Amino acid sequence: MKKQSVFPGIVLIGIGLYFLLDQLHFTALQVFYSWPTLLVIIGVAFLAQAYTSRDYQNIIPGVILTGIGVHFHLITLFSIWPDHWAMFTLIIGLAFLLRYQQTKSGLLPGLVLLVLSIVALFYQEVVGWLSWVSSVVSIVEKYWPIVLIAAGIYLLFIKKK
Repeated sequence: MKKQSVFPGIVLIGIGLYFLLDQLHFTALQVFYSWPTLLVIIGVAFLAQAYTSRDYQNIIPGVILTGIGVHFHLITLFSIWPDHWAMFTLIIGLAFLLRYQQTKSGLLPGLVLLVLSIVALFYQEVVGWLSWVSSVVSIVEKYWPIVLIAAGIYLLFIKKK
């Protein structure tokens, strides 16, 4: 027998608390009275549904909605938080990796999106770390005929079967 869906209950409780606190003018949470909070509530409901009823297909929308809501809150709260497109691919990559933990599917897309996000977020640093690549490429461009000659000698004289 399948467990009862917890999604609608969490959504109703979360949105009810959201509007109740707003009407009571609870000023300590004033910064959270915005649309990203609604995304977080719905995302948490998806995650609760996924993990309580073992309905793991809801992990991806849950992580994406929660992640986007948290991301937009952090942009407004902290000036150092990156406002970059790579944050969205990072969130989606994390969603795939969390689903992979439960279903053993989606590892490759999760890792690809995670690497793409990290490279994009830290592009300037990555270019600095990879400055040695340009010197290696210039050496290869200059001496690639020697590699061909060495391969030919190997095939003619060394590799004998």
